[in-house]
Amino acid sequence: MDRIAPGAAVMDEAVDALRRHAPSWAATPLEERVALLERLVPRILGVASDMVAVAARAKGYAPDSPWAAEDWAGGPWALLQGVNARLEVLRRIAKGRDPVESHAVRIRDGRVAVDVFPATGWDRILLNGHRAEVRMQEGTTPESVRAGAAKEYRGGASPPGVALVLGGGNVASVTALDVLHKLYTDGQVAVAKTHPVNAYLRPHLEHIFSEFVERDWLRFVDGGEAEGAYLTTHPGVDSIHVTGSDRTHDAIVWGTDGLAEQRRREDTPLVTKPFTSELGGVSPVIVVPGDWSDADFRFQAEHIVTSKMNNSGHNCVASQVLIVPSGWTGSQRLLDEIRLLARALPTRAGYYPGTENRLAEVLARHPEAEILGTAGLVLVSELRDQNDPLITAEIFAGALGVVELPGDSPREFLRRAIDFANDVLPGTLGATVLVHPRTEKAAYPAVRDAVAALRYGTLGINCWPGVGFLLGYTPWGAYPGHPRQAVGSGTGFVHNAFMLGEIEKTVLRAPFAPAPRGFFAGSPSLSPRPPYFATSRTGRATLERLTRFVAAPQARRLPALVFSALRS
Repeated sequence: MDRIAPGAAVMDEAVDALRRHAPSWAATPLEERVALLERLVPRILGVASDMVAVAARAKGYAPDSPWAAEDWAGGPWALLQGVNARLEVLRRIAKGRDPVESHAVRIRDGRVAVDVFPATGWDRILLNGHRAEVRMQEGTTPESVRAGAAKEYRGGASPPGVALVLGGGNVASVTALDVLHKLYTDGQVAVAKTHPVNAYLRPHLEHIFSEFVERDWLRFVDGGEAEGAYLTTHPGVDSIHVTGSDRTHDAIVWGTDGLAEQRRREDTPLVTKPFTSELGGVSPVIVVPGDWSDADFRFQAEHIVTSKMNNSGHNCVASQVLIVPSGWTGSQRLLDEIRLLARALPTRAGYYPGTENRLAEVLARHPEAEILGTAGLVLVSELRDQNDPLITAEIFAGALGVVELPGDSPREFLRRAIDFANDVLPGTLGATVLVHPRTEKAAYPAVRDAVAALRYGTLGINCWPGVGFLLGYTPWGAYPGHPRQAVGSGTGFVHNAFMLGEIEKTVLRAPFAPAPRGFFAGSPSLSPRPPYFATSRTGRATLERLTRFVAAPQARRLPALVFSALRS
């Protein structure tokens, strides 16, 4: 149902109510905050099917379509995972324990690292073989990291305040997870402006957060650019978090008039409030040469196609540039598998505003581009010009370009790939490195150095960084260091259930091959083909079962979930 954007009076009333009640949220004891989170769980589950159905229809397919797997994963499951992650950490604190256990903090390759996933026994079962560590900034120590975690609940509570959350329009859980971050990590009440693309989710969000809305700790408003601009400069708003593009950030900070560039040069922003952001970028997949089997090529092609075509490519961390070794015979084999799989995907179309124009620009630049199947993946198999739009700008649609770099060894190739990813591609949100376990073992120093050198907020080793968005424990944001004049993929981290400070990056790891083949490939785990793969036959059903399971884990419900996953 279309909604009328609120006028200034409505927004003023919302902000004023939040300001009056911000002190009561700040004074809410930990036990009650935990109870409020616990009561979110059944409300999320109660609207989960409706959330998926309305999102699927808005994106152009039926709720029982295979594509609806992404709506279960990026909607109710991601939100439940985020709530459960916060509950795990806050319950530790409530029991008088440290949020980060001593054995989880160590020195790795000269830098402090914190093991954040798996965090529970169910994590180890449900995502067996998946691991995540957070690498901290230079100068931190294990002691300072543990002491600085969860300051909001350990003597460092923030003063009451009102945050503005400008929600993203592409993934159903984005706005809700950002709201949770503002409430539970920053200690601020929030006014959340839904994005016009998915404002249809507002009734569901208001139901899920009904207790917070009733107590004026949270308000949702609709609207577009005008309403967002009004709220960013509202005197009652103390901080801002935005999910969007660098253009959105720049319009807020520097304006859109003739003086915008002068303000940027002179660093005289229109908005000086604390400002965090997640703004996307051009995400690479770096393929390290190795001895791959036929099954390896197919599985990793499924991985790449999924990381591109999930949500029609309308993800801030969608893979956009595939970096392969020019001298490796496997490069062409991998592209052939990508073509085969992309042609077999179910029909879908892009839905985000501007998609047709952005794809048209790619096709005009590359008349040789292949349009693969009825899902419409646009493949440009040879990018040579560093001024190509596939290299210089986030396409935010189903287009994938291929860059070949020389390198007779993994070390030589990785050195060139690192330089290209760090220095040529814009953005630092996420990157993927695909490397066979035997290759990593044989060339461990080269892979180790690549993990340390790649400047991305989330780095996935045999894992699409988008998984890091879903886990709750893992911080989500750009690699630190962007000034506001060149904000890149943004500033700050959200999610981050352990509430760590001084983060450099998250490093994810997943099995190179699914069970049982992974045992013979050097990446043993019990995980089958991931249900979020676009090629999974049972992905939608499995992710619905997973969502219901994490809401109320019970051992007796595990066999049905496992059986569904194995049938993928």
